[in-house]
Amino acid sequence: MPRFKLPALLLALALASAGFAHAADSGTGKTYRFAFGPGKAPAGYTAVDSSAYSASRGYGFESGTRAGGTAPFYFSVDLPEGNYTVTVTLGDDKAPATTTVKAELRRLMLENVQTAAGQTVTRSFTVNVRTPAIPAANGVEAGQVKLKAPRETVQEAWAWDARLTLEFNGGLRGTHQAVRSVEIAPATVPTLFLLGDSTVCDQPSEPYNSWGQMLPRFFKPGIAVANHGESGETYRDALARRRTDKILAAMKPGDMLVMQFGHNDQKQIKDGKGGPFTTYKAEIKTHVDAVRARGGLPVIVSPMERRRFEDGKLVTTLVDYADAARQSAQELQVPFIDLNAMSKTLYTALGPDGSVPAFAEPQPGKLDNTHHSPYGSYELAKLVVLGLRQAGLPAARFIVDDFRFDPAHPDPVASFAVPPSPQVTLERPLGDEANK
Repeated sequence: MPRFKLPALLLALALASAGFAHAADSGTGKTYRFAFGPGKAPAGYTAVDSSAYSASRGYGFESGTRAGGTAPFYFSVDLPEGNYTVTVTLGDDKAPATTTVKAELRRLMLENVQTAAGQTVTRSFTVNVRTPAIPAANGVEAGQVKLKAPRETVQEAWAWDARLTLEFNGGLRGTHQAVRSVEIAPATVPTLFLLGDSTVCDQPSEPYNSWGQMLPRFFKPGIAVANHGESGETYRDALARRRTDKILAAMKPGDMLVMQFGHNDQKQIKDGKGGPFTTYKAEIKTHVDAVRARGGLPVIVSPMERRRFEDGKLVTTLVDYADAARQSAQELQVPFIDLNAMSKTLYTALGPDGSVPAFAEPQPGKLDNTHHSPYGSYELAKLVVLGLRQAGLPAARFIVDDFRFDPAHPDPVASFAVPPSPQVTLERPLGDEANK
């Protein structure tokens, strides 16, 4: 994929703006420090007992969980909306441990951090916390994101409440998690906003997962991923439900908006309300113009393919939307990630049988050929990261040092070891009903 040549003005904004040159901590908010486990907490730390979260205290364990052992646990802290650097110290005095950290709705932050008995390891990551409120800012009127009930108000409530929820999980092979301390500090950093459908959004429950919630794992501290995607939606829905307004109000010069729609837009053709080369392209332009007006950098992503094989060969199902996304990027001079093309390479390399584990299977024999499993979304997130690097985008400087990926040679499913979260559902994500 060729590197995208940014217009000079946008490149200057992206590289020279405060968004890509800030220190890690804004210094304008409170830093929270919590100590877990037995013994006296270090000076400046709050000792965490086994109490459940309470609004009066402003922190505590969720869902009847507690630290220690092999079961995952959730710990929440009340926080204002914004970006935060979270620093965790991991390790067990008496036994080896493996700790995976997810944030909010299963956003993968740290993957299988191993510690020997008596060893401690300190790691940091950057996370975004948000609420539905839209402040009057950047020319956007005040209001609220129009959340879907009950999906966003119940199943996905952790993505919208004024608190940070951290999931601490162990390893797949019975090793336990071990958390010694957590520090949470306000961070003035660039934000990589995401906007998309069910293949992008933070899926609340296993076996479903999306590339947007795997993406943070591949970035160093210093950039926040704010995922505003939602199941069943299109560019048009993002405007109508004010998700776009929410992003624009929060956007700083140099921030990025990475956009991927297409799967649900096909229903608009069926309903006679648009098409890939008319309304779809017009709605892309609306988003591009709005982001540029705020000094941000829009990035268009073509929709990945579905899993559909005939006689051993992958059958395309979204070619018109992929072509329309590519045309829009060329006409508007916007960076472009051809996830459609890369996904075809990936699925072809996996083959008809090897691609099965990349897709969600809520019940035995009922494979969802649109929505991905954690393994599949992990591989797709790597494709997006590869696209960011190949396009020469400013966010690429935050990609983890050991990142390497070739879609023609995907990771073996046997090597995937991200432990599942406790929540499980048989309910299919919204949208795309006609293309199961």
